[in-house]
Amino acid sequence: MMKRILLLASLMICLGAAADNSRFVNLFMGTAGDHGQVSPAAQLPFGLASVGPDCQTLTHSGYDFDDPAIRGFSVTRVSGVGGDGAGGNLRIFPALPGKELNILKSTEKAVPGYYETALDDGTRVRLTATLHCAAEQYVFGPQAERVLYVDFNSAIDPRRSACVFRITDERHAEGWVESSTVCNRGKYRLYFCLETDAPFTVEAFDETTALLRFDPVVKQVEVRIGLSSLDEASAAAELDAIAARNFQTLQKDAARAWSDILNKVDVRGSTKEQRILFYTSLYRVFLSPFDATFGGRCRSTDETVREAVGWTFYSGWSMWDTFRTKFPMIVLLTPDAASDICRSLVTLYRTGKRNWATMAEPVPTVRTEHSQVTLLDAWVKGIRGFDLSEAFPAMVAEADAGRVSGARDGLTRNSPDQLMETVYDLWAMGEIAGIIGDAEAQTQYAAEADSLFETSWKREFMTIDSTFALMKGNGMYQGTRWQYRWAMPVFADKMIEWAGEEALTDQLEEFFARHLFNQGNEPDIQTPFLFPLFGRPEKTDSLVHALLTDEGMIHLYGGNAEYPEPFVGRAFRNAVDGYAPEMDEDDGTMSAWYLFAQMGLYPVCVGTDRYELFSPLFRRVTLHLKDHDVTLVRRGQADRTTRITVDGTALESRNLTHGGLLGARRIVFE
Repeated sequence: MMKRILLLASLMICLGAAADNSRFVNLFMGTAGDHGQVSPAAQLPFGLASVGPDCQTLTHSGYDFDDPAIRGFSVTRVSGVGGDGAGGNLRIFPALPGKELNILKSTEKAVPGYYETALDDGTRVRLTATLHCAAEQYVFGPQAERVLYVDFNSAIDPRRSACVFRITDERHAEGWVESSTVCNRGKYRLYFCLETDAPFTVEAFDETTALLRFDPVVKQVEVRIGLSSLDEASAAAELDAIAARNFQTLQKDAARAWSDILNKVDVRGSTKEQRILFYTSLYRVFLSPFDATFGGRCRSTDETVREAVGWTFYSGWSMWDTFRTKFPMIVLLTPDAASDICRSLVTLYRTGKRNWATMAEPVPTVRTEHSQVTLLDAWVKGIRGFDLSEAFPAMVAEADAGRVSGARDGLTRNSPDQLMETVYDLWAMGEIAGIIGDAEAQTQYAAEADSLFETSWKREFMTIDSTFALMKGNGMYQGTRWQYRWAMPVFADKMIEWAGEEALTDQLEEFFARHLFNQGNEPDIQTPFLFPLFGRPEKTDSLVHALLTDEGMIHLYGGNAEYPEPFVGRAFRNAVDGYAPEMDEDDGTMSAWYLFAQMGLYPVCVGTDRYELFSPLFRRVTLHLKDHDVTLVRRGQADRTTRITVDGTALESRNLTHGGLLGARRIVFE
C-alpha cells in the first residue's frame, strides 16, 4: 500500500524542484498498469523531447510504475494514449546489453521538467529537456561498466521502425529514426545529433545499435540529443543553442517554464489531494501538441519545408479526444499558443490531413478528426492569427470523402457513432462557412447537419430499448447507444422538440442512476453538465461533486468494454493507479475534464462561446489571464449553488459566454 499510494513529500524532495504550484504535481499519478497510460518523463510544455525510462513492460508511454526492470531511457513519447503508443526513440541503456537492470523505486523522483533514479548496479540517472533536446546524466556505480548501449532503432511500437546512424567522431553520432505513429496508422521521421561530454570508443555496433565505452576513470557521462524534423544539421543546431548551459541550468529553465504554466491558475480551499489532482491535470494538458519549429522552419505532412518565422508550428495531434476539453482549456489559459496551434491546424488541412496519421508525419501523432470544431471554438472565443478560408476547401474535400459507402477517411458514416461524430463536423463547417462569408456553403452544411442528426438520432437514439447499454452495440467503435445519445448538445433544442424536456431530464437522471456514464472514455464526458440545457442545473452541482469526491461511485465501463466486475471508487485519485482501470488519459483530455469540473465551468457545446456554470470544488479559483485576473468564489455548499453573481450582478441563467468570463473580475457562487 505504501508503494502504491504516493506521498507528496517523497515526490518533492528533488534538487532544483520548482517552487509554487509545481510542488503539487505528481508525475507518477496514473503510471501503474493500464490506469491512464502516462509517464514521469522530463519534458517542457509543448516539448518534443520527452526523456524518460522505458520499462521491460513496454506500455503505451513506455513506462509502468509496477515494473522496475528497464530497457533504457528514450527521448520521445505521447502521453496518455491507447493503441500501441508511439515514441521510445534513441534508447540508451547504461550497461552491457543483456544485463538485467532495475530502478530502485525508493530513489525514483520526478518533478516537472526533471526525472532521476538510482539503478541496482549503483548507477544514478538524471534527465531533463529543452523543447527539442534531451539531456541525460549517467553517474556510474563503483562496479558498473563504463558503457552506454545505444539502440538507434528503438520504439514503443516497432512495426515501422527504421534508422540510419553514423559515428562522426569520438563524441558524436548523427542520423535519423522512423517509427510508427499511434495504432500503427502512419509513421514519422526525426533527425538527431547525439553528443557526449567525454570521448568514447565504439566497442561494438551493427545496423541499429552501438556500444559506446568510456575510459575507466570516467565517473559521469552527460549525453545530449538534439531532435529535428528537418535534417541532421538542424538537430545539431539545437544542441549548439544550449551548449553554454550546464545541466543544472537546463533543469532550472525547465522548472521555470512549467511554473509559468502552472501559476496561471491558483486554487484555495480544498484538500491537499484535490490540489495535487488539479495541478497534475493542468500539467498534462500542456504536454502536446509538440513545438515542431526548428530555426524558423518546419516540415509539414506533404514533406515540404516551410518558413515559420515569428510564430510556432505545432504538430502531434490527438484531436478525436482533445477537441472536447483540452483545446478549450488551452484557448482559455494560453490564447497566444492557441493562435499558433490553430494556424498549424490550417497548415495541416492544406498539406495532407487524414483522419489518422499520414506516412510522412514530422513528429509522433495520433489522429485529427474534429479539427474543424477546434478551429471554430477558438475563433468564436476571439482567437485570431489564422485564416479559416485557407482550411475550408480541405474541409469540403473531407466531407465529400466520407460520403462514399465504407469510406475509412474523411467524415465517415459507417456506424451510428460515426454518424453522430460527422454531424458535429458538418455543423462546425456550416458555422465556419458563415464566418468566411460563404452563404451557400453555410446553408448547405447547416442543413446537412440538421438532416443527418434528425435521421440518425430518431432512428438510433431516440427510443430507448434493451440494447442501449451494450458497449460497441450496433457496430459502434467505442461507447454505447446510451452514451452517444447525448453526443450533440448543440442540438439540445431539437432533442427537446422531439422527446420533451421533462422526459429528457428523467432519462438523463436514469442514465446516471443506472451507472451508465463512462468516465473511462470520451464520447459521453459532457453528460454531467447537460442538465442545465434541460432546465435542471442543480442536478449538475450534486452530480459533479459526487464524481469528484464520492468513494462509492460505481463504474460499469472501461475504455473499450464493460468491466468484468464494476469498479467502485473515484476515477481520479492521487495514486500510481490513480485513474479508473483502462482509462486512457488521452493526451490531456481527461485532465482538462477534471480541471473544468473542479473550477465550476464547462464548455458543453464546443464550437460555441458558452460555458455552463455549477458549484466549484474549491472555495476560490483565480485565473491569471492575459490582461487581468478572474476570481471564482464559492460561498455556498460544494454540491449546491442557488445564485451566481458576476461583479455583483446576478445571472439570470447559469451560463456565461467566453467574453463574459474574460470581462469579469469576480464570479461568486452562493
